[in-house]
Amino acid sequence: MPRESLLFPLFNASWVSHDDGEIVVIDKPAGIPVQAHDDTRRDDLVFRLEHHFAGRRFAVHQRLDRDTSGLVIFVTDSPEANRVIARQFEGRTIEKGYLAVVERWEHEDTLTIRTPLVEDDGPHGGRMRVAASSDKKGQKAVSHVRVVRRGPARVLVHITLETGRTHQARVHLASIGSPIVGDRAYGATPSLRLMLHAARLAFTNVRGALVRIESKAPAEFDAALEERDTVDVYDNKALLDRAVQRALFARSFLAWSDEPVQTTAFRVINASGDGLPLLAVDHYDGFAVAQFYEDDATWTAERRARVVAALSRAGFRGVYTKRRPKQANVIIDASAAGLAPSVPDAGEAHPADFTVLEEGMRISVRLGDGLSTGIFLDQRANRLRVRLLASGSSILNLFAYTCGFSLAASLGGAWRTVSVDASAGALERGEEFFAANDRLGLADDHFLCIDVFGAVADLKKRFGLFDLIVLDPPSFATTKRSRFSASSDYGKLVAEVLPLLRNGGRLLASTNHRGITPDRFRSLVRKGAELAGRTVGQLKDLPTPVDFPSAAGQFSHLKAVLLTLDRCDSP
Repeated sequence: MPRESLLFPLFNASWVSHDDGEIVVIDKPAGIPVQAHDDTRRDDLVFRLEHHFAGRRFAVHQRLDRDTSGLVIFVTDSPEANRVIARQFEGRTIEKGYLAVVERWEHEDTLTIRTPLVEDDGPHGGRMRVAASSDKKGQKAVSHVRVVRRGPARVLVHITLETGRTHQARVHLASIGSPIVGDRAYGATPSLRLMLHAARLAFTNVRGALVRIESKAPAEFDAALEERDTVDVYDNKALLDRAVQRALFARSFLAWSDEPVQTTAFRVINASGDGLPLLAVDHYDGFAVAQFYEDDATWTAERRARVVAALSRAGFRGVYTKRRPKQANVIIDASAAGLAPSVPDAGEAHPADFTVLEEGMRISVRLGDGLSTGIFLDQRANRLRVRLLASGSSILNLFAYTCGFSLAASLGGAWRTVSVDASAGALERGEEFFAANDRLGLADDHFLCIDVFGAVADLKKRFGLFDLIVLDPPSFATTKRSRFSASSDYGKLVAEVLPLLRNGGRLLASTNHRGITPDRFRSLVRKGAELAGRTVGQLKDLPTPVDFPSAAGQFSHLKAVLLTLDRCDSP
């Protein structure tokens, strides 16, 4: 799919609020970072500007958070303009005004917050916090806040920053009990987005003229003020379209990946993490799969149709839908139950032999074949991790499904992969994936259709010990021998599996059981090691996938750890 497609546009000329040839001001949409943190996968505003204004270079003097919208200033290749703007920032003479929708305002209509800030060196590294009076690292921070408009319980405020510390407005407002709506770091109220907008900018140009620019608050601010931001989104075409576009902006760096690490399958909407509750949308090389998580009231036929129409307007070639009831694990035939139509609800059907790429790995998917497509996208980063660890190793993949982890290990140079699953059909597709990537017959690869529970002794007798084990069981499972629930039985499963791991070996363990917290999952895995009598050298939490953001105050559905046994341990 070309980069200039509607789905992931690089730039929109309407974003330019000012351009005098030396100084450019952009009215940035939410979801786009000002400057990239990863030079290998650029999706930032500087990259977009330099692509749009071919031949011009842009210097960054001001930064806005990815999730903050509004006015941001850039300077082109002009030494004098750079000096003029830098001098104004250093002297704090540039005016910067922000609009925000905040919760629980119990203060006067005007308020000045004068509390120093310091970087949080605790578990929330990268965030800021109010510094204690004794903290010598605290930096002066002054914010002037004025009430603009009141809603039933929320308030629209204007903020003038006298200083420019990282996250200053967000931390200051949260510190007085009025966090910004939608702030995942410093608040807890889910919303369509972070309701913070850089609305006013005033500076002097190189000719000494004063330039004032204002930007109106985005339309979703009105809905947030009335506390209808997540309630009305599926009934308001403008709100829904803007929410879809923000989510696409936030995944641009994945869409623009190149060979040999090109990726064409990833999540573009992750429910409340993207301000769209009970909705998940996955992207497969230009096609969308919309998943509606059923409850008692949200998903009327009209609302589902509006979502499909919004995805079509965004530029998807075809839109498939899946309805996921609360007890989806008991559905035998989703297509027969009307939960997963085999044809798209809008647009064209994907080709019969439809292949997507994940870090260059070829995966055949079927978007209309039941509730699953053939690959679990939330494990992309973990599959890459296995690929990087696999060289010269023996890998056991339990509950392998279509063998994505095994294929990643093979591509990473594993000399043996053993894939175990109870579904013969899933393993057959796994072998097809190996063949599509020219991996069949290159190493000692095995595809075993057996019940994982109780199979450890036979596996050890047949294959000996492994260097890496991937353990990703279903949240619930019933076999002829037993019943399994991740919340109560995961530790025992770890204990059963660890005798197959050699000294210094690694276990990548994960679960998507939503009732298990990250701390609880880590405890279950550690308890399993204790039950097995194995010594843990390291137990490392693995990060949440970047395309699966969590809602404010919530943890990710996917929990994953990498356990490394001590090298002096013995099985």
